[in-house]
Amino acid sequence: MWTQVYDPVGGALFSALLAGIPLIALFYMLAVRRSKGHHAALVAVVLSAALAVGVWGMPLGIAVNSFLYGAAFGLFPIIWIVVTAVWVYNMTVESGEFEHLKQSLASLTDDRRLQAIFIAFAFGAFLEGTAGFGTPVAITAAMLVGLGFKPLYAAGVCLIANTAPVAFGAIGVPIIVAGQVSGFSDMTISAIVGRQLPFMSVIVPLWLCVLMCGFKRSMEVLPAIAVAGVCFAGSQFLFSNFHGPTLPDIMSALITIIGLVILLRVWKPANVWRFEGEDSAASALEKAGPINMGVVLRAWSPYIILAVMVFLWGLPQFKNLLNAIPGSVITFGWPGLDGMVVKTAPIAADSVYGAKFTFNWLSAGGTAILLAGLFSVPLMPGYSFGKAVSCFGRTVVQLRFPIVTIAMILGLAYLMNYSGMSSTLGIAFTMTGGLFPLFAPLLGWLGVFLTGSDTSSNALFCGMQRNTAEVVGMYPELAVAANSSGGVTGKMISPQSISVATAATNMVGQEGDLFRFALPHSLAMTVCICVLTWLQAGPLRWMLP
Repeated sequence: MWTQVYDPVGGALFSALLAGIPLIALFYMLAVRRSKGHHAALVAVVLSAALAVGVWGMPLGIAVNSFLYGAAFGLFPIIWIVVTAVWVYNMTVESGEFEHLKQSLASLTDDRRLQAIFIAFAFGAFLEGTAGFGTPVAITAAMLVGLGFKPLYAAGVCLIANTAPVAFGAIGVPIIVAGQVSGFSDMTISAIVGRQLPFMSVIVPLWLCVLMCGFKRSMEVLPAIAVAGVCFAGSQFLFSNFHGPTLPDIMSALITIIGLVILLRVWKPANVWRFEGEDSAASALEKAGPINMGVVLRAWSPYIILAVMVFLWGLPQFKNLLNAIPGSVITFGWPGLDGMVVKTAPIAADSVYGAKFTFNWLSAGGTAILLAGLFSVPLMPGYSFGKAVSCFGRTVVQLRFPIVTIAMILGLAYLMNYSGMSSTLGIAFTMTGGLFPLFAPLLGWLGVFLTGSDTSSNALFCGMQRNTAEVVGMYPELAVAANSSGGVTGKMISPQSISVATAATNMVGQEGDLFRFALPHSLAMTVCICVLTWLQAGPLRWMLP
């Protein structure tokens, strides 16, 4: 067994700077060099391994196994979700059904601003609430590209839209994990997050429109922006405070979708906005005229089935039922890692850092999407299961580089976690003393950047958030909630999320461009959450439950 060391060079700040080298390299490769995702990930992994073994004193065998453990988690369940989601989209394109889906959306609205709000923000939030773990970005980004969005904008818009719902994603799992790790009631954490994120949720639709067309043109669709923002933020506040962490995303998304559909039945923007140079294509779509409602339902059926399946798979009772089937869950300790690493103070009282890999092939979100795709095949005219299988093979080939990138990024995150390097970075933030409320969300942001998951970030840092808050005199429940709220703004620049987005939009190799696109928005939103948390720890303390 090996015991983690958090200050290997005799200075917490210098140790943190060393621990940050792989992340700095990742930033540099993506933002400055505009390198391909798998190239940037490889550089970060090599640097992290060298530091873990050479400076933190981690045995080489344990370092290798921690990387492989993370890479395996990247392959399942995350890549399993991405591959199946893109496969469903590819089938709808090959069968011709996506053309009918585009026409149905054009009949509702052919304005790119409203399509972004409807699909990236509202429908994406529903998918985040039901499945999470990359599903919403993979599906909505592919849909927007199919509608005619430029790939960079489709990917960027979906990443930015996928902020407001992240903390309550996957039926509230991030908040539930935060409660388990910190020892606080998940209802209390849900209520505090529900008094932070609605301030972000209400402006995200406006943020998306300004990003696409500027403030002046965004005012042309102010009614839709207001309906989407108020419906989502208001529902998010009510359900998070009076029901709990499981339903805020799902109900907020459904209420927002209903609100937008009703609005678009009685109001249309005076001027239709499209991307420059696509007017002729859009006009051709309009000239196709109205289509039969039966054809519309058939075109949407793969996504309707997908939404229902993902919702069912997200219900704890249904998931438990699937997991109870013999052979549906295979759990084992990761060889050479499980029981080999010991956490120590100040991260935790001496305790073994477990490494259990769970292969729940039946209850995994990707399996729900796979079944949705199979159930959809008979509904696609002229399509067959043979064509579906061939399409699946082509999808795997199409995603070969994102698969490698995601596996390496998760391997990097787990290597940094098991070596103690992530904890070294976290400890550096705790040195801010009375300013800790301003920096608490940054820990969540860092955790999500590392892992691509608000759930994983909460598991990594929420215990430390509570301990540090109690030492510096901050309301500890607020610190734990801020970890989750701050984490949502790191999702859009997480290499894992960027790899998913580039895979869905056929931008493989352009991860650096997308990272540069999303980075300013991530930083701006993070500053907003940091300032709000600092105010709620002081003059706005009355806002907390």
